[in-house]
Parts: sequence; C-alpha cells; structure tokens
Amino acid sequence: MNKKERYRHIIDYFSTNQPFAETELQYQNPFQLLVAVILSAQCTDKRVNLITPNIFSRFPDAISMSKAKVEELFDLIKSCSYPNNKARHLAGMSKMLVDTFNNQVPENIEDLQQLPGVGRKTANVIASVVFNKPAMAVDTHVFRVSARLGLTTGAKNPLQTERQLVKYIPEDKISLAHHWLILHGRYVCLARNPKCNECGIAKFCKYYESNKIGIVNKS
Repeated sequence: MNKKERYRHIIDYFSTNQPFAETELQYQNPFQLLVAVILSAQCTDKRVNLITPNIFSRFPDAISMSKAKVEELFDLIKSCSYPNNKARHLAGMSKMLVDTFNNQVPENIEDLQQLPGVGRKTANVIASVVFNKPAMAVDTHVFRVSARLGLTTGAKNPLQTERQLVKYIPEDKISLAHHWLILHGRYVCLARNPKCNECGIAKFCKYYESNKIGIVNKS
C-alpha cells in the first residue's frame, strides 16, 4: 500500500465513522478557547476543563484578565502543569489582545504567534477551530499517530509532520483530520499499549502491518 492509498483509506474511514469531531476543551468564545489551549500545553484537557470555569467566572474576557495580577492567575491555575509560566503567558496575552488587537482574538496565524504563550500549535488550533482555516495543529498525539500509521515518514519535529500531512489531506478535511488524529491517539492508538485489536484502521496502518499484530491487547 503506497502513501496516497493509505491516506485515502484512513480519511474515508474517519469521514464515514466519525464525520463530526471537535476539541474536548470547553469554551464559549474565541478568548476562552485561547486561554484553554494555552493551559493545555503538557496538561490533559480533562484537567483544563476543571480549571477554566473559575478563571472564566473571574475573568470572562481579555479586558478583565489584562487587569489581573500574575499571582491571581497563578492561584486559579496552580493545579495544571507549569503554572508560573502559564500565569505570565495569560497576563501578557490578554494585555496584548487589548493593546494591539482591539480586544479581539486575531485569525491570522502570524498575528496569533505574537501573543505570549502562543506557539505554532496553539495558533493552528485557534485558526482551525475558531476560524475554520485549513490549519493542522501537531501535538504529541498527532505527531505519534501520524508516524505510526505511516502518514508521515522521517518527520523529526511538529513542523515537518504538519507539512507532510497538509500535503496529502484535502484542504476541506484538514481541520477535521486534526481532531481525528488527536482523538485516535487519546483513546485507541495509545503511546505504550495501542489498542490495535479495537482499531478500525488497523488494516491501513504501517505499524500494524510491519509488526503483524494479531494478539489481543492486554491493557
């Protein structure tokens, strides 16, 4: 099976079996999603969803958050990973939104990356989820799963993975494919014990094919 065929089969499978896929982060507007994605770096969505209600009740928009002290933000997010850095990022991000972007989350990826705490992955998430742009955000799940399936070859970093994926995935499917790969990595294609016997795309998977997996997963 060549790469184009692999892509076609996997996209067809998800299009049929998971036509609607979206982020598991809970939010009500672009600003809230931006806050949640910044907090989600090396932290589970489940943990972020426990943290954000208190943040949003205190600071529902960039204007209110821009007036908060870093210490206040730290107290609200201290149960997530790297709270010191993330508190500073939230403070700086909200101030820049107010001062530079008229209190609006920008839709341009380059503008988004100017915001403190916003790297390419976060910018792509916002562009994709909020503005429906064909942006492929690559987190640890996407990086691992795309390589394991055989959708990427030899990618050494997220940018190389992103470039390979968008080359083969139809533009109108890129936003969906981001969620397909994340959710597949989160619930099926686990890092240590992939549930190959439960996987609907195992027969299209390079890892499965190479390892000739046929035993029942013990996890």
